[in-house]
Amino acid sequence: MSAGAATADSPPAAAAATDRIPLPRLLAFLAMVFGMFMAILDIQIVSASLAEIQAGLSASADEISWVQTSYLIAEVIMIPLSGLLSRALSTRVIFTISCAGFTVMSLMCALSTSITEMIIWRALQGFLGGAMIPTVFATAFTAFPPSKRAIVSPMIGMVATLAPTVGPTVGGYLTDLFSWHWLFLINVPAGIVVCTMVWRLVDFDKPEPALLRRFDWLGFAAMAVFLGSLEFVLEEGPAKDWFQDHLILAFTIACIVGAVVFFWRAFTQEVPIVDLTAFGNRNFWTGCLASFICGIGLYGLTYLYPVYLGRVRGFSALMIGETMFVTGIVMFISAPIVGRLSTRMDLRVMMAIGFLLFAAGTWQASFVTKDWTFGELLVPQILRGAALMLCMVPINNLSLGTLPPERMKNAAGLYNLTRNLGGAVGLALINSLLNHRTDLHMQRLRESVAWGRPRAEETLAGLTQQFQSLGSDAELAAIKQMAAMVRREAFVMALGDVFFALTVLFVAMLLLVPLMRRPKAVAAAAH
Repeated sequence: MSAGAATADSPPAAAAATDRIPLPRLLAFLAMVFGMFMAILDIQIVSASLAEIQAGLSASADEISWVQTSYLIAEVIMIPLSGLLSRALSTRVIFTISCAGFTVMSLMCALSTSITEMIIWRALQGFLGGAMIPTVFATAFTAFPPSKRAIVSPMIGMVATLAPTVGPTVGGYLTDLFSWHWLFLINVPAGIVVCTMVWRLVDFDKPEPALLRRFDWLGFAAMAVFLGSLEFVLEEGPAKDWFQDHLILAFTIACIVGAVVFFWRAFTQEVPIVDLTAFGNRNFWTGCLASFICGIGLYGLTYLYPVYLGRVRGFSALMIGETMFVTGIVMFISAPIVGRLSTRMDLRVMMAIGFLLFAAGTWQASFVTKDWTFGELLVPQILRGAALMLCMVPINNLSLGTLPPERMKNAAGLYNLTRNLGGAVGLALINSLLNHRTDLHMQRLRESVAWGRPRAEETLAGLTQQFQSLGSDAELAAIKQMAAMVRREAFVMALGDVFFALTVLFVAMLLLVPLMRRPKAVAAAAH
């Protein structure tokens, strides 16, 4: 009897031993996750402190925007390239090089004395650090058994969404307490620790150096032109009236030419720069589309709320960060809950609930007025925080959980690229819609404040009386004040329109859910 029981218990015991994660591997992965957190955090950490950096480097308003743009352009080129480099050099080598380069460039950014230096170092920081992000995603799905995805997937999902959310908050605190230099100096000691741990502990795979001897330089150049030009057009287009600007038009043409050459090389080379065959998997391409839309929700709303609080409410960078921190807290609390749910619930249903929560939050925000503050924004931010986790975790598992391990590294790069491009496209569309709707509401409101309108004349008279101390200039000051009020109201109404458009987009994403298949491996692991 006992012998039979022992025999029956052997397979579960063996499975438990196989699923057990060795401590060195867990520590190595945690170090990699922290490195990814630094790389994603640096996308947004400077956003709240651009004015201080501009003053410190004597930069113009046009130049200072390149502190973010250069980082984004360089990073978006490295992310898809990281798959090939990870296979050729191994996870250990590529991640250590990426983290070390990111750390050194962070120090150089802090030591910059001119805007030109800052832009160069930021571009190199984004390019070198960009490999850390997809490498972590690939490791999560290859170095750990499927039964551990309930732990690993929420961890990387939380970091990927939490880092850009808290970036402005962290940046505001560091600049307020110390100086803008600490936005970059804080990476140095952390980067040294991460590099040391990864080099000593990571041993997940073996390098394939033969891949480098067949490196497609033309394909790489075409990809750099394609993605770099696309990112530039999306970043600068809304402010420059799109194709009315000759530079935007030139970069659009370069983007198209680069795309044609890149796809030609990708489908004809024996070892392409990026392997696109993963898109033949239904879950992968639908997951990438969902990740693209999730990028709009992540980066678009991280942009919209601070814009409202700064331009309409007059909040400082620190006050904006404190108000926005609610989303980060909700994400931190919900991560383990979502991880547990992912083993008990259909991942497609979880994703659908996540997009519905996104829609509920933006629907409520579409009723925004000039008087909203922390209390009114509390529920939309809570809904957004929960939605991000309920979307990211199942999308990660559905997209990457059905792919074979040999495709994982290339697929992780493409998957992360779609989220970043979603953010870039989302911000471009949001800014364009915001500008268009503000102009439209301005025209409509001007009719309401024209001469002969009793309420408009009463308001103007009241403002003129407030400025009596200015003497003959009182009426002119009152007119300027009234014009500012009209612009503010038009902008707030435009914000409401943008939030409503996002609501429609998130609801439309429910149509994608039936196209996805439940990963068999995850389902089996759950049992």
